[in-house]
Amino acid sequence: MIYKYDYSKLNGKIVEVFGTKKKFAQSMNLSEKSISAKTTNKRGWQQPEISKACELLQIPSDEINSYFFKYKVQDIEQN
Repeated sequence: MIYKYDYSKLNGKIVEVFGTKKKFAQSMNLSEKSISAKTTNKRGWQQPEISKACELLQIPSDEINSYFFKYKVQDIEQN
């Protein structure tokens, strides 16, 4: 089973601190496309990237899970 993560809290923090994903991506030395792929579960985050993002966004270590490792709730169809 492949888990999908909910990055809505992270996306909100990015906009709160940087205004746009583009500005955040520049600070991370990544492309906007790369950040988009990471926040839509198309690419995974590397540990150094998570560390740098937490530093830039001032995310405390005890809150990292809620930004990067919160599982997406999937709707289950009942017949």
